Amino acid sequence: MTIQRVVGGNGLAGARPIMLVIAGDSAAGKTTLTRGLVDALGAERITRVCVDDYHRYDRAERKTLPFTPLHPDCNYLEIMEQHLQLLSLGQPILKPVYDHHDGSLGRPVLVEPREFIVVEGLFPLYSKLARACADITVFLDPPEQQRRDWKVRRDTTRRGYTEEEVLRDLDKRERDSADYIRPQRTHADIVVRFAPIEERGEPPDAPPSAMVLLRPTIRHPDLSSILGEDTRQAMHLKLLRDDDGKPVDALHVHNYASPETARSVAEAIWRELGVPEPLPDSLGEIEPGNVSPALGLTQLILLFHLFQAQRA
Repeated sequence: MTIQRVVGGNGLAGARPIMLVIAGDSAAGKTTLTRGLVDALGAERITRVCVDDYHRYDRAERKTLPFTPLHPDCNYLEIMEQHLQLLSLGQPILKPVYDHHDGSLGRPVLVEPREFIVVEGLFPLYSKLARACADITVFLDPPEQQRRDWKVRRDTTRRGYTEEEVLRDLDKRERDSADYIRPQRTHADIVVRFAPIEERGEPPDAPPSAMVLLRPTIRHPDLSSILGEDTRQAMHLKLLRDDDGKPVDALHVHNYASPETARSVAEAIWRELGVPEPLPDSLGEIEPGNVSPALGLTQLILLFHLFQAQRA
């Protein structure tokens, strides 16, 4: 079920759109996280933009180049910046299209902003101008070995690669990833890491929990009325040190919570949003039949930020 609301024209209700930006390396989980937000709000309220569509070269052309898609020179970043500016002001754009299945460049498509805009891709936090367009910024930061495993699984099952080709490509991309993608983590208001909990001895293929770092660069939702001893199995908040040594609030969302506890916490957060519709069933869906409570609760936190920014 999606949240319904009647709006006019291009979907805006007399105010500029609220923009959430999700950055991260290939196969970090950006599309899965974004899809749940779009399904929850509905296409009439939210616009999704993948900025990986701004690749300069198709897959065949890239084979002759000395750099990878993770290098700025492989992307039209100036056009991306212009388009993000237009969207943030409520203006439509003619967006390029890159087909991830066959690596071809397609015809551009018209994209109109709605109440909310979710931008996801490799480079949306790369430049100061792009970051200035966003109300909330997120970086996905899974453990590197896990991300590699996810990429192998995705590219071999959905994009026609062999495992050897994916591993070879990952090695080729490593330097560009270290130089241009991972440094964007510094600029995020929220850093999300989906991974099994090593302290519990969980194996790498266990359902991932989530650690959500809430940096003091924006106002975060007050969850004090929701979090307590009865919710600790599903989610709790503690103070940690970030990579730069500064203290940061860390929201731990556990994979081992019972479905009943996770649902109870999710419904409590949903009530705090003040939305009359029931909690959407699409939250937490990784793929049909595979639902992650940790993913669903993380998506709810991001929805909380979207509504909070809109009300502000």
